[in-house]
Amino acid sequence: MVIATRDRVADLTRTLGRLAALDVPVVVVDNGSSDESVRRASSFPRVSVVALGRNLGAVARNFGVRRARTPYVAFCDDDSWWARDALPRAERLFAGHPRLGLIAARTLIEPEGRVDPICFEMAASPLGRSPDLPGPAVFGFLCCGAVVRRRAFLEVGGFHPLLFFRGEERLFAWDMAAAGWACAYVDSVTAHHQPSRVRGSARAGRRRELRNDLLTTWLRRPPSVAVAAALSLTRRAVHDPAARGALGEALVRLPRALRSRHRLPPHVESQIDLMA
Repeated sequence: MVIATRDRVADLTRTLGRLAALDVPVVVVDNGSSDESVRRASSFPRVSVVALGRNLGAVARNFGVRRARTPYVAFCDDDSWWARDALPRAERLFAGHPRLGLIAARTLIEPEGRVDPICFEMAASPLGRSPDLPGPAVFGFLCCGAVVRRRAFLEVGGFHPLLFFRGEERLFAWDMAAAGWACAYVDSVTAHHQPSRVRGSARAGRRRELRNDLLTTWLRRPPSVAVAAALSLTRRAVHDPAARGALGEALVRLPRALRSRHRLPPHVESQIDLMA
């Protein structure tokens, strides 16, 4: 299991206490915390800590997967955890479905125990369900409720460093599909998420989502689609401060996006069109 964290020692300590009952190895990757996160995490049995010394966002999970030695790796945030039967069930599903690269779990929002609305979207995915998958194929998921086949994750390079954080799952799912792996939503595998009170501003989160939507398009989609996406965000930026900030941040990253840009294969492009 891999947990990426930064400056949320109380949440992290609570989560590690819950995970201790599962008796699985845990890798905590610390994104340059200024609190006691590293020290507290190191005190738990079966927990190893990777202290990055700086904030690398979602890329922290890449370090954790490389450190892990299990064939399957479950992701947690420092404010999420797994049901007791979730990981054994996921292992059986991976063993029985060789093309399966990622399981997107049903995620319950605590303390109410209600299903995250994103799960209903994944369950109704336009991509449908192939006979060789345990659930509908998806091009997006909640990383705090996902389990990956380690070999597949490493093959596609994990999460892209350009995006930093917010919306990184979609590009990863596209790259998995391009490499022949599938991401599937599985309702019978359950994760729990109790959103931390220590969170960034909603405005900053929305700006990053808009920025990363555009960067993801620039990184993989056809030129005509990439240009149309940029023009659309430009029009929104006239009246929307979040869109304006997102466009500026994306333009700064444009040279790096172009250097690592490559097109998706036609069959993946066709699947993306189904999601529109």
